[in-house]
Amino acid sequence: MGGVFSKRESPRHLSYGSRSYSSGYQSYPQSPYTQPNQEYGHHQYPAYHSQSYGEARAPEPKRRLERKYSKIGDDYKSLDQVTQALARAGLESSNLIVGIDFTKSNEWTGARSFHRKSLHHIGEEQNPYEQAISIIGKTLSSFDEDNMIPCFGFGDASTHDQEVFSFHPDERFCNGFEEVLTRYRELVPQLRLAGPTSFAPIIEMAITVVEQSGGQYHVLVIIADGQFGAYTYIRGTHAQTVNNPLR
Repeated sequence: MGGVFSKRESPRHLSYGSRSYSSGYQSYPQSPYTQPNQEYGHHQYPAYHSQSYGEARAPEPKRRLERKYSKIGDDYKSLDQVTQALARAGLESSNLIVGIDFTKSNEWTGARSFHRKSLHHIGEEQNPYEQAISIIGKTLSSFDEDNMIPCFGFGDASTHDQEVFSFHPDERFCNGFEEVLTRYRELVPQLRLAGPTSFAPIIEMAITVVEQSGGQYHVLVIIADGQFGAYTYIRGTHAQTVNNPLR
């Protein structure tokens, strides 16, 4: 299995050393836009002015909101349509980071939805994680110029909700999604699923990758079974990602 990175380690190593965590909430950065003075519970209503019949009232100008993000639909019928929609939304190029969930809940979810097998079961047919890796690779790989992908796992018996591990022992990146899929299949038999589920360690690691890249734009792709905890900490982690080119 690849190297393990702990959120308790300090200082940060040059090759993806981990960030130290701080408990409690972190304040969100102040919005750059001017906010109107307003106190909840004390609304000041405009004064009513009498108006004679037939007198025209000047229309009030509509307030326009600045559009910062583009919505991506979910009604596409092919991967090509998804890729084209991402391009139209403004995504030109981006580095990718992949995090995969190896918690015990994958066995419970698989018992209900995947022939009573773990979602990580390796067999003749692709499991849901293999399918997701393949589909995401076909959709996003065209936006990744160098095709080098940092891949990490979390939630197994060696990391729990405290650490992540690299897909390669020497911490090198995977060369394309084909290698991501190959390494995934090689690692799964060696892992023991555990938990609890927390996205905080993989988000922290992604922030480290972005910082060590000199601030290049990255997209973090987390593949999980849908169950996670530590929402309180994730709220604090989100405050750190606001000023980072990470989405």
